[in-house]
Amino acid sequence: MNDTLYIGTRKGTFIAERGPNGYQLRLAGHAGTSVNYVARDPHTGHVWAALGFGHWGAKLSRSEDGGATWADASQIKYPQDARYLAPPDPGTEDDAEPSRFTVRPATLLKLWVLGFGPGGRVYVGTIPGGLFVSENGGESFELNRPLWDHESRGGDLTDVRRNEDIGDRKTHWFGTPASEGGEFAAGIHSIDVDAKDPNRLRVAISTAGVLESRDGGKTWAGRNQGMTNDYLPDPHTEWGHDAHFVQSCPGQPQHVWQQNHCGVFYSADGSASWTKVSAPEQGVHFGFPIAVDDEDGRTAWVVPGISDQQRMAIGGGLFVARTEDGGQSWQQLRAGLPQDSAYDVIYRHALAVRGRRVAFGSTTGNLFVSEDRGDSFVAVAHHLPPIYSVRFG
Repeated sequence: MNDTLYIGTRKGTFIAERGPNGYQLRLAGHAGTSVNYVARDPHTGHVWAALGFGHWGAKLSRSEDGGATWADASQIKYPQDARYLAPPDPGTEDDAEPSRFTVRPATLLKLWVLGFGPGGRVYVGTIPGGLFVSENGGESFELNRPLWDHESRGGDLTDVRRNEDIGDRKTHWFGTPASEGGEFAAGIHSIDVDAKDPNRLRVAISTAGVLESRDGGKTWAGRNQGMTNDYLPDPHTEWGHDAHFVQSCPGQPQHVWQQNHCGVFYSADGSASWTKVSAPEQGVHFGFPIAVDDEDGRTAWVVPGISDQQRMAIGGGLFVARTEDGGQSWQQLRAGLPQDSAYDVIYRHALAVRGRRVAFGSTTGNLFVSEDRGDSFVAVAHHLPPIYSVRFG
């Protein structure tokens, strides 16, 4: 069972290590800097942090000694010929009219998530929707062009430089305002590498849906069957889904879970199809994170919120919900969590499970850990900066 937590916050990277007297917390690096995501590569032991410097852009940082010291890593940069179609601004009429799309050169707006594979493979998901891959432990990165040029976002736009040249091309990748400067663009926030077949991986995009590759990223296909989108004219549309986070079970990778803007979804067939397993009457519907048991693919945890308009604990009481039967039933786990005047929001990367331990952090700087699968929690910290990611080492 792992005794180390890596925590990305609005003002630095923190590490919590479990000892005889509980968890000891320390600021490990990047003081004053927004850390969107921090995680340890299980294959190399290196710790990676995705940093956001606002006006100064995004940067990768790497530690080879468990977070004691840090150095700039090879940086992410879009090729000069990388372009994408930008949809009309949200709220305008006829959003799907192809002639209203605009072609834009790709510039890095945010480093959002990292993923790892064997043999030194490192993945980085960005806004505006690029998947960058390193095959050499992060010494260099390349944009995955098959995904970037996927037909769902307009195909290969290398030769399309003017809006007049768009023709009938259109994108189904709309967007999110989660970039460092708030610019609206699509973003990859989930990179799920199959624990038993590293050439099989999934990405989830806000806002587009889920795509899967079974050949190490050479080809990609949509995996959105069964998902519903409550705020589109056709809720069963193939594209335009706002997945919030996607994760498979390491021990049973055919079991895949998704917290979506429109509910909780579960797949027992490797994301070939999805079933909505929300339980609104128990408060299990809207939220950002989801975490899956290491071995039992039918067991998962979520930390719900009220809604997108009211991002806070339901009824003023914070709880974690757990299912052990594939979403057929849910338990509310409240022991050790505040049950009044709680306004916590838990972001998509800020919930993690390892063995019997469950950990999560909130935008109000609270960090909680459970040693018994969520039956009870203890507070490790109350006054951290807003927490963006929590990951076991």
